[in-house]
Order: sequence, then C-alpha cells, then structure tokens
Amino acid sequence: MNLKRHFIFANAAAVVIPLVMTAVFALVFLFISSNFKSPWFSFEDYQTLSETQIELLYIKQDILKQSPDVIKSPEFIKELQTRLSAINGEFIVLQGEQVLFNSHNLSKIDVAKSLDAVNSHVGNASVKLGNMTYRIHSVKLSLAEGVSGYVLLLVPIDPSALNDVTRFLILIGIIFTLSFVLTNVFASYRFTRRTLSPLNHLKKAAGEISSGNLDYPIVEEGDLEIQELCRDLELMRLKLKDSIHTQLKFEENRKMLISSISHDLKTPITSIKGYVEGLRDGVANTPEKHDRYLQTIYAQAKLVDQMIEDLLLYAKLDLKQLPFDFERIDIEDYLYEFVLENEPACTQNGIELSFQSSLVQHTQVLLDQNRFRRVLMNILDNSKKYIQKNSLGEKGEINISLRDTQSSIIIELMDNGPGISKDDLPYIFDRFYRSDRSRGKIKGSGLGLAIAKQIVEGHNGIIWAVSKNQEGTRILISLSKF
Repeated sequence: MNLKRHFIFANAAAVVIPLVMTAVFALVFLFISSNFKSPWFSFEDYQTLSETQIELLYIKQDILKQSPDVIKSPEFIKELQTRLSAINGEFIVLQGEQVLFNSHNLSKIDVAKSLDAVNSHVGNASVKLGNMTYRIHSVKLSLAEGVSGYVLLLVPIDPSALNDVTRFLILIGIIFTLSFVLTNVFASYRFTRRTLSPLNHLKKAAGEISSGNLDYPIVEEGDLEIQELCRDLELMRLKLKDSIHTQLKFEENRKMLISSISHDLKTPITSIKGYVEGLRDGVANTPEKHDRYLQTIYAQAKLVDQMIEDLLLYAKLDLKQLPFDFERIDIEDYLYEFVLENEPACTQNGIELSFQSSLVQHTQVLLDQNRFRRVLMNILDNSKKYIQKNSLGEKGEINISLRDTQSSIIIELMDNGPGISKDDLPYIFDRFYRSDRSRGKIKGSGLGLAIAKQIVEGHNGIIWAVSKNQEGTRILISLSKF
C-alpha cells in the first residue's frame, strides 16, 4: 500500500470506527433496556418519542402550507383533533389573545402559562398543566385582520423519560468522543510506526555505509514509496560495493603489474644491457658477431614488448573492460583457416600441425574472431615452446580436432610434448604460473593460458587440460552451439 492510500485509510478509519462502535453500543444498550429491567427508558419509549416528534413535524408543515385563516375552519379543527388524538396530543388555537379552540378545555391561566412558555423559549418548550407535563410546539401565523395567530400543539411527556433520553444522548456523545480519541491515537501510532520504523532502519544502514560497512543489507519494508526507496538504496549499495571491489581489484592488478614487470623484465633487460655494453666496448669486433648481438637485442626487446602486452591484456580481461565483438562463425571453416595460416611456421620449427573434424554438418558458434584467435595462438605457442623430440627421435606433433555433443562443440589441441605433472596440472591456467619443474625454464610472461581462459569464459565457454607427465598434453575448449 502506498503512503497516500494508507493515509486516507487511516483518516477514514479514525471516523468510521468510532461511529460503528457508538452505533453498536447504542443498539446493545437499547436492547438491554428493552429486554431487562432497567431504570433507563426502553427502546419502545425511544421509538414512541421519535414517532411523536415526527408526527408533530408533519402537522406543523401541513399547517404552514395552508392559508393562515384556515385555523378558523371547522374542518381544519376536526382534522387537527383527529391527528393529535392518535398521539394523545392536545392543541390550542389563538387569534391574538382570543382562544378560538381549546381541545382540553384548559383554563385561561393554563393558556397563559402555555403562551409564556412558548415566548420564553427558543424552540420547543415544556409546561406543567395540572398533573401532566406537556411539550409545546407552536406555529405562528399572520392573519388577515393584522393580528397574530397561534396553533399550540401539546404532547404529554414523561419528564423522567425525557431526562433519560438526554442522559442517553450525553452518554452516546461521550462514547463517540472516547472511541474517536482512542482510534486516532491507535491509527496515528500504527501509521507513524509503519513509516518511522523503515526510516530508522534506513538511517542505520546509511550510517553503516558511511562508516565503510558495505555488507550491511537494506531490506525492503514499509509502504510502497519507502520500499522503492529501500530498493534504490540497496542497488546503490551493491553498485558502490562492486565499484569499490573493482577499484581494489584494479589496484591489486596495478601492483601485480608493477611487481611482474620488475621481476619478469629483469632478465631480458639485463641481457639487452649486456649486449649493448658489449657493442660499446668493442667486444663484437666482427660483422657477424655485431649482427648476432643486434639480433639478440632485438629478440629480447620483442620479448619485453610481448610481456607488457600480455600483462595489459590480462588486466583488461580480468576487470571486464575489454568488449567482445561476437559473430556467427562456421567453426570448422574457422579452424581450418587457422591451421593453414600457422602450418608453415610450425613446419619451420620441425612441428607437424594437423586438423581433423568429426562434424557431420556445418555448425555455427558465436565468436569474437580476433579474441578467439588469440586463445588458439596462446595454446599453440605454449605447445611449441614445450615440445621436444622424444627418445625415439620422432618429430613434434600438434593436432587440432573438432567434435560436437548435443548442445556444444569441443575443440581439442593435443601435442606430443613432455606433458604436465599431476601436481602442476590444476594451476596451469593461473596467472604467472609456469610448470618449470616438468618442462624446464622457458621464456614468456606466464600469462598465455590465463589469457586464454579469460577469453573462453568471455564466450561463456569452458577450457580445461588433460595431461600426464611424458605423455603429451590435451587442451580442450567447450563452446555452446548457436
């Protein structure tokens, strides 16, 4: 429920509930008074009194509707007498001070007392005539002779019953006032509690967040507007937490980059410095030696450039800052072209690169061609670095195979190198990890397979390795079919 509707309901309830409670109390009270002995008036008394008042009201209206001189008409007197006799009433018709008709044969003193009672009260008056108390209703008329005419309607009443009615009405008023006050207090308490409680929680949450505690959850509660505010603040908290987490991760990567650069670049830079000093000192005193020194410096500088590029690429992938440009690609054609492009370079290094596909039909996947080519190149380069001729003198082999399952395609790159030990296998996709114990010390950034993993996961794929020491290595990639 929103605040506006809640406020309307609260105010409506503050009026309706007291009215209902008062009405129920009145009905119960009248029922008890009617069915049990009670010093108070009964429901029948109240009903009779109400009917009498209503009938008198109709009589007065009928008199006022007619011509003032009708009070002299015998027909009017007869009709009035008939109607009043039904409620045990009497009446007096006056023209000035002259009594035209007196239904109860009242004395002049009684008539004078009745007139005094009418003149001394605003509205209905009461007068005691003999042993009876009457309620007087007067109708004043302007007659043709220029004098005032009066019709005094007298209805016998029980003074005790009249007092009971007055007390009853006062009691009803007290009951309504008390119930109105209590209902308003209760409604105000519930309304403020429903509103202030979530606001207090929000205040506490804001304090926790301002103090740096971004793990304090903001629960949706209260009315609709407050729930929306809680939801927005919770989203803000999560985004702020994610932003700080990203910032911390970026800072961690920055420190890692500095540490890695200082550690991994030390060897090639030292080598470059050594060869440059050799050139400066004249150690390279022949053209052949001079060219070899320059080629070594160039190779080491190229290695430094590749290491820096790998570090920056991995940092962007790790922070999800590198967008992917996906396309629908026929995976078999894509891999076939990759093999054709890289086969000559592998042949120069004494490695045979082959491709096999077991797909029965053309299958498309969503790929970022350039990024996924980096995956294949990193795995291929990694295999080329570690492949060695086995004891039988066989040349190195790298086979790329393609097969499919019901929902995915599997790309497998298998080499006949020395393999990976079971201790190193779980960590080969970690950054800066090299399985030096099983493959010997090599050159590189140690990020090739880590970058490959990040890119494959960016394609919602899975990459894993299967290997045994001295039995070769298989790198498998699973991608969803399009």
